Amino acid sequence: MNYETQGTSSEVEAPSQDIEKEARLEALQLIETTNIAEELDEDRLIAIGMDCKRGLEADLESRISWERDLDEWIKLAAQIREDKTFPWPGASNVKYPLISTASMQFSARAYPALVPGNGKLVKAEIVGKDPDGQKSERATRVSRYMDYQLLTEMDYWEEDMDKMLLSLGVLGMMFKKTYYDTVRSEICSKLVYPENLVVNYWADTLETAERTSEVMWMTKREVETRKRKGTFLDVDLGDPQMAERDMTSPASSVTDTTTPYCIIEQHCYIDIDEDDLPEPYIVTFHRQSGKVLRIVARFSEKDIDVDEDGTVIEIRPIEYYTKFGFIPNPDGSFYDLGFGHLLGPLNESVNTTINQLLDSGSLSILQAGFIGKGLRMKMGESPFKPGEWKVVNAVGDDIRKQLVPLPTAQPSPVLFELLGMLVQSGKELASVAEIFTGKMPGQNTPATTTMATIEQGMKVFTAIYKRVYRSLKKEFKKIYRLNSIYLEEDKYTNILDEPATLEDFDQETYDICPTADPTASSSSEKMLKAQALMEMLPLGTIDPIEVTKRMLEAQEQPNWEKLIPGMVETGQPQIPPKEDPKVQEMKMKMELEEGKFQMKQQESQQKMQLEQMSEQGKIAMAREKHQLDIQAQSTKNQLDAEAARHKTQADIIGSQQKLAVNQQMGEQKIAQAKESAKLANQKKSSSGSGKTTQSRKKSSKN
Repeated sequence: MNYETQGTSSEVEAPSQDIEKEARLEALQLIETTNIAEELDEDRLIAIGMDCKRGLEADLESRISWERDLDEWIKLAAQIREDKTFPWPGASNVKYPLISTASMQFSARAYPALVPGNGKLVKAEIVGKDPDGQKSERATRVSRYMDYQLLTEMDYWEEDMDKMLLSLGVLGMMFKKTYYDTVRSEICSKLVYPENLVVNYWADTLETAERTSEVMWMTKREVETRKRKGTFLDVDLGDPQMAERDMTSPASSVTDTTTPYCIIEQHCYIDIDEDDLPEPYIVTFHRQSGKVLRIVARFSEKDIDVDEDGTVIEIRPIEYYTKFGFIPNPDGSFYDLGFGHLLGPLNESVNTTINQLLDSGSLSILQAGFIGKGLRMKMGESPFKPGEWKVVNAVGDDIRKQLVPLPTAQPSPVLFELLGMLVQSGKELASVAEIFTGKMPGQNTPATTTMATIEQGMKVFTAIYKRVYRSLKKEFKKIYRLNSIYLEEDKYTNILDEPATLEDFDQETYDICPTADPTASSSSEKMLKAQALMEMLPLGTIDPIEVTKRMLEAQEQPNWEKLIPGMVETGQPQIPPKEDPKVQEMKMKMELEEGKFQMKQQESQQKMQLEQMSEQGKIAMAREKHQLDIQAQSTKNQLDAEAARHKTQADIIGSQQKLAVNQQMGEQKIAQAKESAKLANQKKSSSGSGKTTQSRKKSSKN
């Protein structure tokens, strides 16, 4: 094919116009053909089909290790139960939900951030200057319509985003296919899983890949419907075989009328016109047989670059797919990293450690061992019931000698500590700390420390959000291009309910560009930014209306436009007209005088209140003094009565003590008198006996 570029030199202007006209007609005929395969002979179709099939097999071979790992990641994330036969049948096979927790936490944070509740998905950027505000109005209309298109017309789009974010964390990448469905006459942007989109492992990007093959499963009815509509060639594919389910489809042992064919839609380059420059086409073929069903062009007229001689220099392909990546692969390959790749080996180690601990505990609880032949008892399994005693034809010593327990060890504490270290390492790698899973920090943890910890933990996710926003921008640009081709003006006007034209989607002028809005990754961050703007209002350097709008948007207030006068009717806030400076000066003077008068009134009122409070205080003090005097007199009376009572008691005690002393002294005097009388008697008797002795002596002399 030879095409003429625009803007050639003047000396070849006349012949170039003929070449350009012929080339345009040929290009339009080729581009508008529903199925180019109808124009090719059978041998050429067989060669194209076999070439496409070999390319598919080569791409599958390049990523065979990735597919093998993918199955393990999905099993770990989905917690699929599998029977285990080592070290014994039915051994423990617990799967720790490390990947599951990480992917769900990422999805739970990313989904409300990427799909906000106010429905603001598309933000059209203005390219160049906009002195009269027309570009801004155009950008607003495009954003409103594309938001409606994504959330209302494509009722599956939001659900696909939910699925994509959950699988993105596990698999590392997902895809969106954006195209115009001629059957339904609508623009579609549907989710494609990476196992269903085959790209060479070492491809740089989707845009530069030589082949991109999508695996599609179509029943016999669906294929026949496309044949009758003229979309597919009427070729015999035979009956679907179960061997076709060797890629990305669940296996089944039953074949019926709903068993699908494995159909490959390959976006590749083939040289149909034999000018030694392969052009971008879409080839649809049957994977098992390699039979071509459809070939369509993957470029438009404006994608063709030619030189002055009419020779094709380059044909730029139209890209249908958008890649959503998680973390770029350090080895430089096309396949990005996800939690499955990052945490898969660590998760396997955690699973092994847990199962070893459980198996060790099972061996310790369910004891086993050896039974000697000398023990006379029935062999085989002999289970015990609680409280049961079995009769054995042997004595106790013989039983102990013939039964040898198998030596087992208790669950190792070292393994338990290792398990904790592995789990903690996995959480650090996935940025899934307790504070992000909803658990409260310690009571003494400062709020600033908690916020700083959350901010640092969100760094990894913020980088991933930016990659997702970058991919969303590409997807929105594809929808924008399709709107410029297929959108109906009446529909566009009715949806917006205002005058609008399809020039809003003109790609030639490139006045606006649809993009995602990565200004804030969470509602809390939006609120913090809006509050910071509110604090700057007193400076007088920013627009208060714009700050109010941003504050209402951050709060996600429903129909916030109704809160600002003029926003609903004109789309712009109603700003009151500026008054005459003299009038403003008079108003200010009146306000000052009124303020002074109010201040005087307030002062007089405060003075009266103070006087009233002073009088009330004096009365209250007098009452309090009177009460204190009464209390003091009562206390004094009580003290006097208590003192009199104590004095009376003291007098009684003193008189009692004096009486006791007198009584004791009287008793002592009586005792002394008795003692004196006794001594006197003794003296008297001794003197009498002396006289008697003397008289006796006298008489003896005589």
